[in-house]
Amino acid sequence: MTVKLEKRDGIATVTLNRPEKLNALSDGMYDKLYAYWTELAADEATRAVILTGAGRAFSAGGDIANMAKSDIVSGRARSHTRHRMVLALHNLEKPVIAAVRGPCYGIANGIVLACDIIIASDTARFSMAFKNVGVVPDGGAIFFLTQYLGIAKAKELVYTARPFSAQEAKDMGIVARVVPDADLEKEAHVLARELADSATYALALAKKMFQSMYVPTLEMLLDIEKLASGVVRLTHDHKEGVQAFKEKRTPKFEGK
Repeated sequence: MTVKLEKRDGIATVTLNRPEKLNALSDGMYDKLYAYWTELAADEATRAVILTGAGRAFSAGGDIANMAKSDIVSGRARSHTRHRMVLALHNLEKPVIAAVRGPCYGIANGIVLACDIIIASDTARFSMAFKNVGVVPDGGAIFFLTQYLGIAKAKELVYTARPFSAQEAKDMGIVARVVPDADLEKEAHVLARELADSATYALALAKKMFQSMYVPTLEMLLDIEKLASGVVRLTHDHKEGVQAFKEKRTPKFEGK
């Protein structure tokens, strides 16, 4: 099972479970995540949620092997699959904690940033790695990153795709806590327990209030993202980026 859901004492833990691929996200995983967010939204017994990854990574991002098979039609369909999942997570009226260790690259950043609180292991490493395979940021990454950092810093991270550490993410205000790797699960559960035992309906309303502060809406940004994602997958640079990844070499982009 590539995504697991466990429920215990009012806390649900959703685990990306493809450790042999560093939890690279396939279309089936987006579908399963969407199904779980929908299930948890309707589950009154679940009062807090933890999202994490199995093994040594949160997620290496989208499954690049699938990208090579995309055209503008299938790319738009895949965008719909990703977008409904991110929207369901974003709109989940329960506190969601992301517990991140190891690589968190590409679309995994959008998913993590859609959560309410991020706790990172000292092994966590983040990167807006989209340009490395010639695509635009997806999963709402620009929407969320700009909320956290403002446009100037968000552009720097997207345009350079440089990796940054858990501590730098904390210093920027993205990550709430950095903990020793061995303590990640314990710290996430302690916080989830605190939130689950609190006035969760009030937290749900507060979450809606936070969401009302920003324009454009996430839905508007995702519509633009869908168009851009479909077009960019037709470019030479995207095909070159995917091929270079497979061949473990530096891509030779031509700007077309």
